[in-house]
Amino acid sequence: MGKPLDGAAPPTATRSHAGRVWKTALFAALVIFANVAGNAFLSWGMKRAHVDAASAIPAFLAPFLVPSVWLGIALLIVWMLSRMTLLSWADLSFVVPVTSLGYVLNVAAGAFLLGEAVDGKRWLGAMLIVAGSVVTGLTIHDQTHVHPAESPSGTRERNR
Repeated sequence: MGKPLDGAAPPTATRSHAGRVWKTALFAALVIFANVAGNAFLSWGMKRAHVDAASAIPAFLAPFLVPSVWLGIALLIVWMLSRMTLLSWADLSFVVPVTSLGYVLNVAAGAFLLGEAVDGKRWLGAMLIVAGSVVTGLTIHDQTHVHPAESPSGTRERNR
């Protein structure tokens, strides 16, 4: 079946493309959330893993006794697996800038959740990252691919 006479994409192609855009946005959000939450829990737990000289626990094992360290590690595993999944269908040149929004949210988590001192230069750098993420995010429709199994010809194609 060919294109409709008016040149519009068939409804199933539009739905399929919209589904890939939605899936890409959802996984990008998951990558960002898991990264920020994982780093915050890991940092919070590491700062609470104190060992005194009289302890029978070696200093390098103490962090593993803090539950928030394990939660941070688990979230960072989710971050890595979701990032790998996202990279399987979206371009690296799209994924890295869009998910770099996590850097900004890590700065915010450090300042507001962990009580870290964040100066104006750090906030300015974070805002520049936001600007780059927004510009890159505007290209989401150009950066998701049809997997070979989904393509009628069996070759990898770009959605445009």
